[in-house]
Amino acid sequence: MMNTLVYDGTWIGLLCCVYEVYAKKLDQIAVVSESRFMPDAFSEVNKVVSDELRARRVWDGLATRISKKAMHRLYTCYLSELPDIGSSICTFIRLAFDMPESPEQAYAIPSVLRISKVDRMVHREKHRMEAFIRFQLTRDDLYFATIEPDFNVLPLIAKHFKNRYADQRWLIFDLKRNYGIYYDLEVVSEVIIDRTGAEKKGKNIFSDDEPLYQKLWQEYFAHVNITERKNTKLHLMHVPRRYWKHLTEKLVD
Repeated sequence: MMNTLVYDGTWIGLLCCVYEVYAKKLDQIAVVSESRFMPDAFSEVNKVVSDELRARRVWDGLATRISKKAMHRLYTCYLSELPDIGSSICTFIRLAFDMPESPEQAYAIPSVLRISKVDRMVHREKHRMEAFIRFQLTRDDLYFATIEPDFNVLPLIAKHFKNRYADQRWLIFDLKRNYGIYYDLEVVSEVIIDRTGAEKKGKNIFSDDEPLYQKLWQEYFAHVNITERKNTKLHLMHVPRRYWKHLTEKLVD
């Protein structure tokens, strides 16, 4: 019978699913987060409790079996938030523990190939966010940007923006997931903000000079654009339309 492991959706919870597999000697498994769980009469449900010590045991043990790159790849795949990715990650980790050598290059195994493909998908979105994020200056000298990525890439882009804008306070907010990352000139931390307050009051939080900066940015792009070499199909491949509403150069009258 299939054993369905239901966890809280956190990275720690997912690692605890692996601990549960070995503690209870489970064979056929499916891993699903609580938010996506649907009762099934043909499987046995195991609710997994998140425990940092158990998760640490799994992670430390995994570090002796696979490379740091492969470990980072697993976390990147977790950030994809795809419905089936928990099962793929747990299967990969079990292979790492059970096989005599690391499975990270064994692409003939479906779960290994799946991890590799999802990792590339998430990193593609990460690089796009690093290129497409446009900040706006607020009245309190904070550079603010909103994004709506396909995957939860905020944890992956924090280092890039901390290094690139080390002398500026900034906040990047994910509208899809309702949280952001804030840099205070020293550290980057996760934040949750109340978006309804300012929206209800109709309050403008941006600097009076911000429209001028946006206009200058738009004019710059207009001047560097070569109409005779315009290739809309190629442009859409590199800058899909779903990103346009957050790009200053696209917000023209």
